[in-house]
Order: sequence, then structure tokens, then C-alpha cells
Amino acid sequence: MGLYRTSASIGPDIGAWLCQLARITDATRVFEFGSGYGYSACWFARALPDDGEIVLTEGSSENLERARTYLERLDAADLATFEVGDAVETASQYDGPFEIALLDIEKYQYVNAFEAIRESIPPGGMVIADNTMSAGRDAPDDTVDFEVLLAALTGEIVDIQETELPEETKKHTAGILEYLTHVRESSAFESTLLPLGDGVTVTTRTR
Repeated sequence: MGLYRTSASIGPDIGAWLCQLARITDATRVFEFGSGYGYSACWFARALPDDGEIVLTEGSSENLERARTYLERLDAADLATFEVGDAVETASQYDGPFEIALLDIEKYQYVNAFEAIRESIPPGGMVIADNTMSAGRDAPDDTVDFEVLLAALTGEIVDIQETELPEETKKHTAGILEYLTHVRESSAFESTLLPLGDGVTVTTRTR
């Protein structure tokens, strides 16, 4: 059965790649910060063993009910734990290990999400952050400005808040800059920014 994509989902190219990463890491447990309608969870489910677990978090109970429906169509609902509420707070209530964590919430929450899950990621495990080149929004004032982000990363500009970007764009772009800087400086982790979809950053625990 095919997977159902929504306008806000990661898309089949990244979905298949997430499935492959789950297989490469021999993942048995996945934690999602922001699950939407469950599109990424359906891809992860294809790679998990029968006794695996995916924790889906979402602010909308309606979205999670749709996620449950899609997972049921894949005969994978038994793998899922559905949590309505703040994803970062929910993560703090779970013990590891989680071989994979997916970040797909508000960009200014990424650092807090990483800190909430980092001790639950074993060596070889990954934190995957979506939208690290673009926030994937239709509105031009509610996205990540990659040119400004790149300029900040290379030291060409000092403060994103001093640019002429719309306020929401500043907020999201600054959030991604903070995250990329934070994971780059985090010991025991190595990061790679990949130009897939809206930009995906893979941060692997090395020890």
C-alpha cells in the first residue's frame, strides 16, 4: 500500500531515506518531535522490527488520529505510541534508548528538543532535523532564509535580528542557526547538512 503525502509532509524522497537510515542503524525505537499526519512514521514503520516502537508527538489530536489511520492501513499501528502535547516536554518523560529522533517542530525549539533527547541516543544513533535550509512554508514571511543563514554560518553577518528580513523569517532562521551551531559544538556528535527536500541535518552520536 502506498503512503499518503500531505502538503506539509517531508515527501517520498526523504521518507524513503529515513526508512533506509532506520535500517542502517538497526533502529528499534524512534522518537518524533512533531509527527503531523504520521507520514514520516509510516516510513519508519517499514524498517522497524515487530517489537519496535515509534513515539509520535503532535499538538493536534485530530492529526494523530489521522496518523493512527494511516499506520493501521500499513498494519503498523501496534508499533506506535501517540502523544498529544508539547514534544519537548513529552521527550523528557521517556527513557532511551532511541536510535533515531526526528525533529520537525518550530525551528526555535530545535535546540531544546536536541537537549531533551541527546542522552537517549546511543552511539551510532542519529538526530535528524528537517527544514534546516527552508522551513517548508508557503508564506514568504514564515520560512528560513538560507542565504542569510549561510552568511551567518560563515561569519559574514553577526546578528540575524539586524537584517531586513520579516520578523517571522528572522525567528525561524535564527532558530536554525542556533541549532546548527549547537550540534556542531556538541561533543560526541558529528553533523552533516544535506540538501534534500527543505534541507536535512543528520547528527550522529559517535561515542
